[in-house]
Amino acid sequence: MCRAMMYLGEPVQLDDLLFKPDSSLVNQAYMPRMLHMLNLAGFGMMAWDSTSFVPEVPHRYRSPSLPIFDGNLKSLAIKTRAECVIAHVRGVAYSTSVKVSEQNTHPFHFPGAAVAMAHNGDIYRIGDLKRTLAEAIAPDLLAQISGSTDSEWVYALLLSQLADWRAEPAPDELVAAVQRTVDLIEAARRRHGIAISSSCNLFLTTGRQILGLRHCFDFGHYRTGSPDQLHEANMTFLSMWFTTGRDYGLHDGEWQMVGGEEEPRAIIIASEPLSSNSATWMPVPEYAMVHAVMDGKRPDFRVIPLER
Repeated sequence: MCRAMMYLGEPVQLDDLLFKPDSSLVNQAYMPRMLHMLNLAGFGMMAWDSTSFVPEVPHRYRSPSLPIFDGNLKSLAIKTRAECVIAHVRGVAYSTSVKVSEQNTHPFHFPGAAVAMAHNGDIYRIGDLKRTLAEAIAPDLLAQISGSTDSEWVYALLLSQLADWRAEPAPDELVAAVQRTVDLIEAARRRHGIAISSSCNLFLTTGRQILGLRHCFDFGHYRTGSPDQLHEANMTFLSMWFTTGRDYGLHDGEWQMVGGEEEPRAIIIASEPLSSNSATWMPVPEYAMVHAVMDGKRPDFRVIPLER
C-alpha cells in the first residue's frame, strides 16, 4: 500500500518533510517501518506557499519514477518552503496489469477543484462498483477521470458531495462530504454483495485545511480461496498518525515536533511517523478523522469519529 503525509502550519522547508528525517516520506518509499510492501510506483506532491507568485495556486510535482533517485525533486525540496503540503508515494501489487504512469500518481486534483486528495488502500472489485458509483458522481467530474486507479473514482465521488467543488468548503461541509462518500461506497458494496476487507485511508487538503480519514470497509473479512493473493495490508488496519506542536525540525539530534503542550503552530498527518522517535506522535483512531483548519496563524484541529 501507499504512504502519504500532510503538513499545515508555520512555513516548513520541503526537504525537512520529504528527505531529511530518517523515516521521511521519500525513505518510506523503499523502507517503510509499518508496511513490508515497497512503494515504487511514483511520487506526487502539492505545496502552498503564501509568498509565491499567485499564492492560491500550489506548487505541483508528479513523477512515475522513484523519488529517491529524483534530483529535480530534491532541488525543489531544498528551495521551497510552504505552509501546507500533501505528498504521496504510490505502492501497488506486483503485476503486469498494473499501470505505473503520471496519470495514476497522487494527489489527485482536477482543474479548478478546491480539494486535493491522496489515498492509501484499495477498493476491492472497483470495476464492479464503477457503474453504481457513477450514479452519485457529477457528469463534469466523471468526465475528468483519466487514470486507472480506484483512488481517482473515490476522489470524483467525494468532490460530487460538495455543494460547489470549485469553492473552498467550510470545515463541517468537508467532514460531511467524507462521511457521505464512505456511506455511498458502503452502499454500493452491499448492492453488489461485496464484504471483503478494503482499506480506505484518505488524505484531503484545500491549502488551508487538511483532513485525514482512517477507515477500512469490512475489516477482518478476507478472501480464502487464494491465500497467496492475500495482501498484508488487508491483514492489519492501515496506519495513520498525527503530531502537533510549536516547531517541527531537528531537535537534540532527532526529527520531532516540540512544544506540544502549547497552542500548536503546526500539525502533520502521515501514514507513519516521519522519524524513528515517535514519542510525540499519536495514532489516528480507527474509523475516525483528524481535521485541521488555519485559525489565524495556528491550526485548529479536532478528532471526529465516523458515523457507522
